[in-house]
Amino acid sequence: MGASPGGKPENKAARDAAAWVFNIVTSVGIIMVNKALMATHGFGFVTTLPGIHFATTALVTLILKSLGYIEPSYLPLPELMKYVTFANISVVGMNASLMWNSIGFYQVSKLSMVLVLCMLEVLFDSVHYSKGTKLSIMVVLVGVAICTVTDVTVNTKGLIAAAVAVCSTAFQQHYIHHLQKKYSLSAFHLLSHTAPAQAASLLLLGPFVDLWLTNNRVDTYHYNNMVMFFIALSCVIAVGTNLSQFICIGRFTAVSFQVLGHMKTILVLTMGFVLFGREGLNVHVAFGMILTVVGMVWYNHASSRPGGKERRDYQEPVKEDIEQGVRPSQLEPDEKN
Repeated sequence: MGASPGGKPENKAARDAAAWVFNIVTSVGIIMVNKALMATHGFGFVTTLPGIHFATTALVTLILKSLGYIEPSYLPLPELMKYVTFANISVVGMNASLMWNSIGFYQVSKLSMVLVLCMLEVLFDSVHYSKGTKLSIMVVLVGVAICTVTDVTVNTKGLIAAAVAVCSTAFQQHYIHHLQKKYSLSAFHLLSHTAPAQAASLLLLGPFVDLWLTNNRVDTYHYNNMVMFFIALSCVIAVGTNLSQFICIGRFTAVSFQVLGHMKTILVLTMGFVLFGREGLNVHVAFGMILTVVGMVWYNHASSRPGGKERRDYQEPVKEDIEQGVRPSQLEPDEKN
């Protein structure tokens, strides 16, 4: 903030890197903890658990607000309800897609989210992508697909769930960027508005949705000390995950968040090979990992170049411009890196 002009790019790069590391660490951490909670201890209430996560996050933001660390902010109720609707459908849709589809098709559907987000930016933000940026995105998607996609079987119910999950998640992440820019909301501000609403709605609907998904009731589950420990640990990490998502999308865009976020997939695979043996590691998986990393480096370079990714916001010529002889073609578009 107070750095000299020559130091600003370095400071921004450091803050950007810190945001990505924060998101990667918390995202990978919560995957590992939830996997242990669900696979080892059979806690399969995948809608109620996010409700507990958001309740914890809401409590943290309430404490910080009472201590004066979060200043009051404004978000209209219709905007909040629209966001919560997208976010909650995303939670249920992703869980249903994972349950009803093969792992292969689940991964394919998640990869398509980048393409949906690109389309949303083109339609609603007037964003133009250069050829290099488009190709780099495709390289990332192909690399992740090589690493993760095995069998791809599709059924009607699973296809519908995947489509709902991808579209709602894409709208949610695009909407985060929109709300932060429109209402000048920091990550903590937006989280303080959305977390209580999501917690209330998910905790209210979660037990019924989970009963429909699993035929088990959350209140009859046998809780023990180890399960409670993993639930508490999952909630602590979830606060960081929710916050880091808003920080990253606020600093970058939803598309960049998805593209560079595939590094988390590579890290999860790598950690699995290191911690649990090299079963499944072969030439084509290693090639896919290398291709993904190359694609992400290429995307970062291509999208940051002039014209790599820019917003085409041409101003309408006003009377004063016309009188002064300024032609519409002389009005330059604003760049969006």
